[in-house]
Amino acid sequence: MNPERYHVTLTAGRPLMHGWWADRVTADRKLAAWVGEYGSLPDARVTLVDEETGETLATWPDRVVGGPS
Repeated sequence: MNPERYHVTLTAGRPLMHGWWADRVTADRKLAAWVGEYGSLPDARVTLVDEETGETLATWPDRVVGGPS
């Protein structure tokens, strides 16, 4: 299991936080937690990317795609 496969980033006009997780379930939970904690910041955006495939799996606030596979 790749410990840096799932990358979650938080931006609000500039990069604020990021982290990597090995499993999708943990990354999905982190995305939801960051939306809850920081979603009220002006221009907040949280993105989850599968670094192995390059696919954007979820973005907030525009769309949330997929779920744990």
